[in-house]
Amino acid sequence: MIRREKEQKINFTPGHVELLQEDVSIPNRRVLVTGATGLLGRAVYKEFQNSNWQAVGCGYSRARPRFLQCNLLDEDAIRAVIQDFQPHVIVHCAAERRPDVVERHTEAAVNLNVHATGTLAKEAAANPGMFLLYISTDYVFDGRNPPYGENDAPNPLNLYGKSKLEGEREVLRHCPGAAILRVPILYGEVEKVEESAVTVLWQRVEEGVTESCTLDHCQQRFPTFVNDVARVCQNMAERRMQDPSIRGIFHFSGKEQMTKFEIACAIAEAFNLPSNHLIPLTEQAAGAGAQRPQNAQLECSRLELLGLSTDPRPFKTAIRDSLWPFLYDKRWRQTVFH
Repeated sequence: MIRREKEQKINFTPGHVELLQEDVSIPNRRVLVTGATGLLGRAVYKEFQNSNWQAVGCGYSRARPRFLQCNLLDEDAIRAVIQDFQPHVIVHCAAERRPDVVERHTEAAVNLNVHATGTLAKEAAANPGMFLLYISTDYVFDGRNPPYGENDAPNPLNLYGKSKLEGEREVLRHCPGAAILRVPILYGEVEKVEESAVTVLWQRVEEGVTESCTLDHCQQRFPTFVNDVARVCQNMAERRMQDPSIRGIFHFSGKEQMTKFEIACAIAEAFNLPSNHLIPLTEQAAGAGAQRPQNAQLECSRLELLGLSTDPRPFKTAIRDSLWPFLYDKRWRQTVFH
């Protein structure tokens, strides 16, 4: 799947100029990654690049200079990007994924999570052979009867889950050959700890020097490393190039079940920091924002049976890789790695 072309180079030494031809490898599989400036999008873009795909990432407010700037709410802009680049695969990571923000800014969130998704689905369907992979969420389920398989009936509790479910329906309505990948709470190499609901707990761990804090110890979560999700996306795209039956709904998730309290304790243990200031809260706090499912564990056998899954990295190992730049004596390195 690599095209080889001749590239001309000029070799100059004092008194001598020579025109050389060299073979260069040009990937001939093309992938467009939306939301490439975000936590998951960055990982997906990097995974495809490292796997000899020609990757174009698009973003909006943070796009330049690394990525293509594209307003996904502009149908003409989406159409132009797809027609110019002609991707074989589109991985649609862009979304408003913060449930409390969706509750406050519902119209903007629906425009991105539903309407922009519908536009991408229509464009993919209009280009035969183009594969759309839509990233969705475990929040399409109510969390009352886990684990949830791909064919279980969704029943979202909050507007975020409802908007992502509507996005799924837009995808399947307009582009029946597309695939949907549902994933739970994500973490990875963040640009700032607030970028993930997992890594933001680092602030609570650090607070141990000065004060105690309470953390939810009711809702069950399955923190999932974005590099693992990116590998699954790439596996699905590779297989789809040979097998058009890779379509419909898939689930992928980390396997370690934890509450927010347990996640924070695991972070503290990963960095050999104290956790005795962390206090488990066993009752749902009043006015705690958008309602979350109690336990939306995803059953992931479809990916596994097809050999498209990957073994999730252990949480403590992956969280160390994600958060080490934020150690007090290493923060100067953020400018290098982030």
